[in-house]
Amino acid sequence: MSTWEAFAIRYADQQDRTRARAFLMDDNHNAPYPIDFYIWLLRRGDEVILVDTGFDGPEAKRRGFALRQDIGQALQPFGLTPEDITQLIVTHLHFDHAGGLHLFPNATIYLQPSEMAYATGPCMCHDALRAPFTGAHVCEAVSKLYAGKLIFTEGEAQIADGVTVHEIGGHSRGLQAVRVRTEAGWLVLASDASHFYENFEARRPFPIVVDMEDMLTGFETLYRLASTPDLIVPGHDPLVRTYFPNDLGDEIWRLDRGRSG
Repeated sequence: MSTWEAFAIRYADQQDRTRARAFLMDDNHNAPYPIDFYIWLLRRGDEVILVDTGFDGPEAKRRGFALRQDIGQALQPFGLTPEDITQLIVTHLHFDHAGGLHLFPNATIYLQPSEMAYATGPCMCHDALRAPFTGAHVCEAVSKLYAGKLIFTEGEAQIADGVTVHEIGGHSRGLQAVRVRTEAGWLVLASDASHFYENFEARRPFPIVVDMEDMLTGFETLYRLASTPDLIVPGHDPLVRTYFPNDLGDEIWRLDRGRSG
């Protein structure tokens, strides 16, 4: 069975954050706790799958994040442009995961139907639930649907041989994690099923949560899907840059060979 290469690409960060924005009911809530923002690229020969799209400069400025590179620039070390991407897994529609949908005109999107229903439904009447979304990004996903460029994944689905998605929810109604067959074993891109290692390792929920039970059950699902806990990759943890080897550029870390530290 052939395996995939997998890469984490950091495109933004925010240093002036505290643990209060990472963990519920944390005793050390004022301690510094920075966050990184990644997209992920899967590659097998000439086949490429992008996972999530990040956000662009205007969105970064509006929300107060430091954009380290634009998404088009981030793909250059792979010899790719956004136009080259034809398969795009969107783990959920929050601004930092679907904020660049407009950059990928040739991509077919894979998305959970529960996420589309949530992002376009009555829950968005509540400011607190609407806050992680940007309306234009959701509209872009709807436009993709009407253009015949969106495939609903519905629970568990195979995207390609060795690449599957798994609905977890919790943080957002239709959040999905990505399972990838690599030379190190089954790797799980948790996305926001676990923002940080400490979320799933210590069972500490992230504060932005739609369904607490789904989030906590999702931590167990990550362990079930991965060959080993070391192959669970959280969505926003700076420790990814410590645990995995740097590769192909200053902002790229290779995941498919396992941890280096």
